[in-house]
Amino acid sequence: MTAPDASHLADAVVELGRRVVTAGLVLGSGGNVSARQRPDEVLVTPSGHALDHLEAHELVTLGIDGEVRGASGGRRPSSESAMHLAAHRARPDTGVALHVHPPYVNVLLATGRPIRLLTVDHAYYVRRMARLPWLPTGSEELSDAVAAALASADVVLIAHHGCLVVAPDTDAAFERATNLEAAAAATYRALVLGDTSAQCPPAYLERIEAQEAGGIHYGRDS
Repeated sequence: MTAPDASHLADAVVELGRRVVTAGLVLGSGGNVSARQRPDEVLVTPSGHALDHLEAHELVTLGIDGEVRGASGGRRPSSESAMHLAAHRARPDTGVALHVHPPYVNVLLATGRPIRLLTVDHAYYVRRMARLPWLPTGSEELSDAVAAALASADVVLIAHHGCLVVAPDTDAAFERATNLEAAAAATYRALVLGDTSAQCPPAYLERIEAQEAGGIHYGRDS
């Protein structure tokens, strides 16, 4: 992975924070973002700061081992930074990890309902999900469980908490998180209508993944 320009990456992280707040995926100072700046270094949003009021200079630089690098101005990294670092260690292909608390996602998680991918957009952007029980926030147990889940998933659902999504860049992370919440909202509405089985045909995603394996990237509607 080519290291992005540091200032551009910081600006992209700040913009992602504003976008997820506007989209209703977090409230107050909830949620956090990390982005890989170098193979062994990430930018992480600071603890106690609302994502829609961040400035680029307020981000904290962490080594992949968790050590703060450079001047932090007394700011502490997110309380979930261990989970983010575990995600980046587990997935060297990941550019961005995004942790949010989407309301429909959390309703379905809390009530034990699976989130179904009903449309081609849901299937294309969300793809592989793993589901975890509630684990203590900021704990080593949570970080280890998330890292293990990412071996076969791009979205990790955490009961009574929210989700962590990984993606190549900030735009892809936003698309993945918003489509996950859209899938949860559609699942909720389908349940209200009495449907418990509708989903996007698995053959659609199988076709897309076969194309991508062959180096063809037509996009979700091709």
